[in-house]
Amino acid sequence: MRLLTGASSNGQSFQFVPQSITSFGSTVLVEGCDPSRSISWIHAWTVTDGIITQLREYFNTSLTVTRVGDPSEYPSTSSSSASSEISSAASLHHCPSVWESSVSNQVGKSVPGLVLAI
Repeated sequence: MRLLTGASSNGQSFQFVPQSITSFGSTVLVEGCDPSRSISWIHAWTVTDGIITQLREYFNTSLTVTRVGDPSEYPSTSSSSASSEISSAASLHHCPSVWESSVSNQVGKSVPGLVLAI
C-alpha cells in the first residue's frame, strides 16, 4: 500500500502511466503496466456528469468486458432452424465480448482472468 500511495520509505513510488483508454457509455477503462516490476493494472471508472463516481481497480489480472442485453439489439449470427430451438429463457441472455485487456501480456507472467459485465 505504501508503494502505491507514494509513501514508501525507500523512495520508490508506483507510476500510473496509461497505455490505453477506452470508453463504453459511462464506463471508462484505463490500462497500463510497469514491466520493470512485472505489474499490470486496469482501472474501470464509472463517470456520471463528468465526475468519477465509482472505481474498480485490477492488478495483474486479465479483464474481458462483456455487454449484457437483449439479443435483438445485436446483429443475428445465424438464421438456421437450430437457433430457433434455443429456449426463450436462454435466448434472453446475450453477452458479446466488447474489450479485452492486453497489457498483462507485457509483464511476462500468467495472470488470472475476470469478466466485467456492463
